[in-house]
Amino acid sequence: MDIKDIARPLDGAGISAFLQSLPVRPWLLGLGEARHFVGELGDVRNEIFRHLVEHEGYRSLAVESDCLSGMIVDEYVRTGAGDLDEVMSSGFSHNFGGAPGNRELVRWMREYNQEHEDKLRFFGFDGPLEYWAASPREALTALHDLLDGPLGCTRETLDALLGPDERWSNPATVMDPYQSIGQSADAQRLRVIADDLLALLDTQLPRLTAADRERAELYGRTATGLLRYHHWMADTSPARISRLSGLRGAMMAANLQAVAAHGPALVFTHNLHLQRAESVMSLGDHEVRMWSAGAITAARLGNRFAYLATAFGTVGDDVPPADTVEGILSGLPWDNALIDTRGLATLAGGATPRVSTDFAYFPLDPAHPGAIDGLVFLKQVLDVRAPA
Repeated sequence: MDIKDIARPLDGAGISAFLQSLPVRPWLLGLGEARHFVGELGDVRNEIFRHLVEHEGYRSLAVESDCLSGMIVDEYVRTGAGDLDEVMSSGFSHNFGGAPGNRELVRWMREYNQEHEDKLRFFGFDGPLEYWAASPREALTALHDLLDGPLGCTRETLDALLGPDERWSNPATVMDPYQSIGQSADAQRLRVIADDLLALLDTQLPRLTAADRERAELYGRTATGLLRYHHWMADTSPARISRLSGLRGAMMAANLQAVAAHGPALVFTHNLHLQRAESVMSLGDHEVRMWSAGAITAARLGNRFAYLATAFGTVGDDVPPADTVEGILSGLPWDNALIDTRGLATLAGGATPRVSTDFAYFPLDPAHPGAIDGLVFLKQVLDVRAPA
C-alpha cells in the first residue's frame, strides 16, 4: 500500500467527502489539537469551519474555553455588542484570546452574521477552570436572579456563604487539598442550594424565554459542576486527581450535549479531550484514570459524534524520525493532508512511537490510529508558542 492511497489534500472537498463517508451525519464534529498555540492549525481550523458553514449547514463552533466567558463572544458575533479587543480579552480563558487565529475567527463570524439571517453561534465548553476552579459566585447568583422567588434564599445569604472569591480561586489548592474550602460547611450548604435552584428551574421553564432557559441551564450546570470540583479539590485520597480530571471531562461533555441541541457544530479542543479511549497516566505513585469529554459524548450520542485528530510532522526544529507515524506521513506531497485512519492502521502498524523534543506536542500512538475517525496532518508547523 502506498501512503498516497490513504490520503488526500486537506480542502473543502475532502472534508465533505469525509462527512459523507460516516454512517450518519454527526451532530458534533471534533477537530483535535495535538498541541495548543499552533498558528497554522488555527488557520486550518478557520478554513474548515468556513467550509462547514458555507457548504454543510453548520452554524455553531465550540472551543475549549470558559463556558461563561464564551457568552461574551457569542453576544458579539450575534449582535456586535462590545469592542473586539475587549471581547478577545474577556471572552476566552487559557490565554486563547491572544491567538491570532481566534481573533480572525471571531471577526469572520461577526461579519458573516451581519450578512445572513441564520446566525452563527459561539460556545465555550470548558468549565471556569484553569489549574484550579473559579468561584461559583457568577453562576449561582445569575441562576438565582433568573428565577422567581428562589426558595427564600436571598442574594445576601448567597454572598455570605460564598465569602471572598479569593478563598475559592486559591491556586495553592492545586497541590495542597488542605487549603481548599470545598468541603467546608458553607460549601456543603451551597451544594444543597444549587441543587434546589436546579429543581426550581425545572418548575419555571415554561415562563422563561428560550434565551433565558439556555442561560439558566448553563448557569445551573456550571454552579453544580464547580461545587463538585471544589469538593474534590479538598479531598486527600489517592483518587483526588482522577476524580478532578473526570469531573472536568463530565462538565465539558454536559456543555457539548447542550451545543448539539443547536444543530451540527464543530468542536475544537485538544486531542486528549476528544479521544474515546480511557486516559491512563502515572502521577508519582498513583495511577490516574479518566474518561475524556469525547468518550462521554460518544457514549451519549453514539455515531452522532465523530472527530478528526491532528498530528504534525516537523514542530519548530523538531523533525520526526522516519520510522514514526509522523515521519511516514511527512512523505506525503501536500503540506496539509486528510488521512484515512483505517488505512493508516495497516500502513503504520509497526511504527515506532515518536518522542518529541517539544514537550507540549502529544505524538500519535501508532498502536491505535484506527480508534479515531480521521486524521488531519500538517507536515510542518513553525508558528508555535510556549504554553501559557
